Amino acid sequence: MANDRRTANANGQLDDELRNRDTSGFQSSRLAALAALIDSIGPPIWIDGPTGAALSRFDGYSLAPPYHLAIPRGRHVNRIGHVIHTTNDAPPIDCETVLGLPVFSPTRLLLSLARSTTGEELTNALEGALRDGLTTDDHLHRRIAELRSSGRYGVPKLLHVMELHELNGGTQSWLEREYLRLISSARLPPPIPQVVLNRRGDTLIRVDFHFPGTPVVVEVLGYRWHRTTVQMSIDAERLTRLALSGHVVAQFTYTHVTKSPNYVIATTEEALRPYRR
Repeated sequence: MANDRRTANANGQLDDELRNRDTSGFQSSRLAALAALIDSIGPPIWIDGPTGAALSRFDGYSLAPPYHLAIPRGRHVNRIGHVIHTTNDAPPIDCETVLGLPVFSPTRLLLSLARSTTGEELTNALEGALRDGLTTDDHLHRRIAELRSSGRYGVPKLLHVMELHELNGGTQSWLEREYLRLISSARLPPPIPQVVLNRRGDTLIRVDFHFPGTPVVVEVLGYRWHRTTVQMSIDAERLTRLALSGHVVAQFTYTHVTKSPNYVIATTEEALRPYRR
């Protein structure tokens, strides 16, 4: 990611690069006003929230005031008619430039939007960013894994939107693909995904992974931070039925897979050990 911090010059005019770059879809007067605002505050500063989403051409966003900007926490800046956010961290991986202006990366912007936007708006932004190659699901998950430990507001909503996007796409989830990658990297035998092993009343019990020739099954618990009482009861009944039918069940959370891969590999290997030749 680029780390260039060029902004408008002291007279509030856009520099040569900004004037010569493709600005179709943006009103030059609004770009000039944004650049002048950034120049009046001075670095370090980053375009954030809906303003960054507009510059990155997220679906559903257009460049218009109030402009959203982020500065390091501890700086005291106020601009009437605009929104100034503060942050404790702005690593290079989260920063780039668009049209010569400093802006948070698309991945970081999705996290910012999750703080205040609706689920539908966030879904549109996410799907457009993935479609246009502005980010990838792998990069998103790895940045979320790094940032969620700080209690960043909006992460659960973004994870929920990402989960729904995967379900609607009818493909294997990123978490399931990442578990398979970990197992492959450790040269453990490959499991079979989405296997029906038993019934719970009239409902089939489908597990995320079953290692053939063994009773070992693995469940990756998705991105849910809070489960309802009903869902917890269903999960408990599923596990009980699997245990009574002789299966060995290992469960790994999102945090296990993203932050403790060695634990995931070691636990899977331990579960398989009695059944391996």
